[in-house]
Amino acid sequence: MAGHGIPHFQNDGGHRIIEVGVKEFMCTGANVPFDHPHIYIDMGDENEKVCSYCSTLYRYNASLKSGETIPAGCVFHVKAA
Repeated sequence: MAGHGIPHFQNDGGHRIIEVGVKEFMCTGANVPFDHPHIYIDMGDENEKVCSYCSTLYRYNASLKSGETIPAGCVFHVKAA
């Protein structure tokens, strides 16, 4: 399986807010099998956006790299079968 070109984030921990270092990404909800449809989120000129499925508030943090989150551990990784 090919890697993701757009960062994917998940919220297994049920966090209210996740800080991310990108403004365009995919939200997966939680890890499989508890995920929701993977949706594209574009913050545009804003610094926050709420996922319409899981209500996670994503907040842009320019000090983070694309593969980092606060709290840590919210980057979605595809697991091989």
